[in-house]
Amino acid sequence: MPNLKETMSVLKERVDPVIEILLLEKVSLKLQKIVNYQIQTGGKRIRPILAILSCKMLKGNIKDVLYPAASLEILHNYTLIIDDIVDNGKLRRNEKTTWFKYGKSIANFVSMNYAVSVFEAISHAPNAMRVLDILSETLKTITEGQCLDVLLERSGRENEEYIKKNRPSNISTQKYLEMISKKTASLIQSSCEIGGLCANAQRKDLKALREFGFNLGIAFQIQDDILDIFGKEKEFGKEIGKDIEERKGGNIIILFALKELKQTDKDKVLNVMKKKKITKSDIKKVISLIEKTKSREKAEKFKRKYFEKAKKYLGVLPKNKYNNLLSDLANYVVQREK
Repeated sequence: MPNLKETMSVLKERVDPVIEILLLEKVSLKLQKIVNYQIQTGGKRIRPILAILSCKMLKGNIKDVLYPAASLEILHNYTLIIDDIVDNGKLRRNEKTTWFKYGKSIANFVSMNYAVSVFEAISHAPNAMRVLDILSETLKTITEGQCLDVLLERSGRENEEYIKKNRPSNISTQKYLEMISKKTASLIQSSCEIGGLCANAQRKDLKALREFGFNLGIAFQIQDDILDIFGKEKEFGKEIGKDIEERKGGNIIILFALKELKQTDKDKVLNVMKKKKITKSDIKKVISLIEKTKSREKAEKFKRKYFEKAKKYLGVLPKNKYNNLLSDLANYVVQREK
């Protein structure tokens, strides 16, 4: 039986040419390099691989799922381009972000190409109208999640009156879960469901795939939050402590730490996150305060809860090598260092 690493490599080789076809079709030679930059910076292709494995597990044909799988990766990268612009992120996958390399104006225009390319793939999909509905709803859901993520920031964006007026003073775990459900888990859920649709799966199997993907998506984002504070920058591919610099209240480590810290230390963290300019030294100071708490241990336990739920739903789906590979992929997602 092929191992996960080999499978991911083989499937990436199958889906990447389709992504390129969708992105570059009818694009002038002058712009092709710029349009292709975001995709060529790397990425593990988790979402298309989830779609393909879900399809194959239910006895679908890979040719039926390749274009929809490619559209999921394009949609993911579309949101990353926008996310990096909004957050002024300069590094992703150890490379300059699209806006930082080409400027925000060009990056915005490139993102429009990605949005259109997502939907150009649908004509190649079985159950095309249902796939269209899922992709459209997912993009709207991600948009809500991204908006909520910004609203959960502790300060900043002083020239954006709506955000200043609508920030919650306290951030609950429930509000955090709502945000990551929309921002991250929705696309992973849709990846699994679309894979099932491409195999003409039965309703009960589609439901199990949705639940598997949703819970895996929650665990995925919690791991991302852990890595943002405790990861190694070279392996993670992004700046460590970026969520502190961006004043993110919607990071589970920061959320748990603030609930546990004594008031004086809590004030120190919040004072840093309210500064107009946050330095590397400030970030180190906040991380050292977070390290005093059991926030990482609590986050790991929280992640495990959703990971176990995901595995439970995978357990009711057909037992075959593709189910085993999905299980291995789920393990990889929650244990990864980047």
